[in-house]
Amino acid sequence: MATHTVVSQTKWIKARKELLVKEKEFTRLRDQLSAERRALPWVKIEKEYVFDGLEGQQSLSDLFDSKSQLMVYHFMFGPEWEEGCPSCSFWADNFNGLDIHLAHRDIAFLAISRAGYEKIETYKQRMGWNFKWISSLNNDFNYDLGVSFTPEEKEANEITYNYLKQPYFIDELAGVSVFFKNEQGDIFHTYSTYSRGLDILNGAYNYIDLSPKGRDEEVGIMKWLRRHDQYE
Repeated sequence: MATHTVVSQTKWIKARKELLVKEKEFTRLRDQLSAERRALPWVKIEKEYVFDGLEGQQSLSDLFDSKSQLMVYHFMFGPEWEEGCPSCSFWADNFNGLDIHLAHRDIAFLAISRAGYEKIETYKQRMGWNFKWISSLNNDFNYDLGVSFTPEEKEANEITYNYLKQPYFIDELAGVSVFFKNEQGDIFHTYSTYSRGLDILNGAYNYIDLSPKGRDEEVGIMKWLRRHDQYE
């Protein structure tokens, strides 16, 4: 940072406008990619899932509430864990108030973890969050969506995450999945994204990307990160 190039305002404007051309190209490409994402084929959900939450037991269909679209954040929080993943907590700090706006675009939003609901509620209260968050402890939802892994996969040292086979390294991972329910009540899985596909959903990271130091993570990804109540 101490040796960074310093120029006149005129030269800075010239360099900034050159970068703006690329930024606009990136925006157009992102719009195109979003259209292709919406055009993906769907998979009909045939399995029944029952979740535990504040309203008691709910089916996958119940989670839509009165909406036709459902977005689920797969929050890393295993049944034996005492607190939620710090990285997922970083993402979840963006969730308060989000559901209100999504609801006006016919979208229901919530988080799902395999931790029991009482653990989830305790951690949620600690962190000061108000978004809906439920437990999939008693069903296969997390396994079927590719974010939780079985003892057999651990023993074999092979999991499939982000559509790629890789060595086992943890029981739970993060993702976002999207569903659609038609007027007949049929539910379809329309999209899931994992790993760095989640970057765009973290407002803080996108602000950090605008700063001179950027993410400053050359030493280790997210080594700096703490839950928001654990920073010094």
